[in-house]
Amino acid sequence: MSIAYYPGCSGQGTSLEYDRSTRAVCAALGLSLRDVSDWSCCGSTPAHAVDHTLSTALSARNIMQAKTDGAERITTPCPSCLANLKTARHRLRHANMRAAVREILDTDLPEHADDLPDVFSVLQLLVEDVGLAAIEKLVKRPLTGLKIAPYYGCLMSRPAGIMQFDDPEHPTAMDKVLEALGMEVIDFSLKTECCGAAMGIPRREVTARLSGRILETARNYGADVIAVACPLCHMNLDLRQGQAASALRTAFDLPVLYFTQLMGLAFCLPESDLMLGKLCVSPAGLQDKLRESQAPRPAQNGETKEKASADAAKADGEEQS
Repeated sequence: MSIAYYPGCSGQGTSLEYDRSTRAVCAALGLSLRDVSDWSCCGSTPAHAVDHTLSTALSARNIMQAKTDGAERITTPCPSCLANLKTARHRLRHANMRAAVREILDTDLPEHADDLPDVFSVLQLLVEDVGLAAIEKLVKRPLTGLKIAPYYGCLMSRPAGIMQFDDPEHPTAMDKVLEALGMEVIDFSLKTECCGAAMGIPRREVTARLSGRILETARNYGADVIAVACPLCHMNLDLRQGQAASALRTAFDLPVLYFTQLMGLAFCLPESDLMLGKLCVSPAGLQDKLRESQAPRPAQNGETKEKASADAAKADGEEQS
C-alpha cells in the first residue's frame, strides 16, 4: 500500500528532530514513506478559527496532492496537521463544502469523501500496521531503568468521532510502544490535558501554568522523562520549561523527548537521526542513568567479576526475549 508522508511546516524547522527521527524509525521498521508532492501548510492552529471553508481547502489541497501521487493513505507525525487533514476529509462528505472547496481550489474533487486517501498519525501506523512485536524485535538497547510519563496532548485522539484512534480520555498506544522499548511507563493522569497549545504568545501566563502543572505532576510521579508526539506540546514543555518553573515558583530539569527519538535510542540509530542536541533541556542525565542501569553489577560475596558480568548479560538477554 502506498503511504504518503505529510511532514508539516514545523517538521522543517522547530521540530526538525521529530521529522528526522520519524523518518529514520519508519525506515528501520521497513515503512516506505514518500512526501506528498508540492505539499503546503494545512492551516495549523489558527486557520479553522478564521474560516472553516478556507481551512478545509488548505488541507483538501494536500489530500488531493496525495491522491494524484497515487497514495491510498496519508500519515503525519503532527497531531495538529492530523486534526486538520482528517477534519477536512470529514467536511468534504457534505456537498455544499465540496462545492465551495472545488471553487477555491479550481480542481475536481471526488463525489464521495471515502474516495480520498484516509489519514493516520504515525503513532497509529506504527501500532496498527507495524505492530508492537516488530518494534520490540528491533530493540538493541532496551531503555530499562527509566520511568517515563507518556503525554499525548489534547488532539491525538480527539474529537473521537473524527480521529477514530485509541481512547479519547485514556489513550494507551504510546504507552505500549514505550513499554516495548523496555521503559517503565507510569499511569500518567494528565496524559491528555492541554499544555496551553498556541496560547504561548498571546497568553503566555496561561501556557506557563498549564505546562507547569504537567511537568510538576510528571516529576511527582517520579518520571525521568516525558514522551510527546506533538511539536507544539514539545515546545511548551521543553523550550518554555523555564517559564513554567517561574509560574509555579519551582525549578524543573525534566527532559522532554519525542517518542520517535526514544525509539531511535532503543534501536541504536545514529545521533544524526535523533538530534538530541537540539533539545533545550539536556538529556545527558537521562543517558547517564540509562548507562548506569545497563552497567554490569559489581561482584558480591567473593563472586568473580566475570561471573557478575555473565549474569548481567544473561539477565539482559532474558529481558530482550
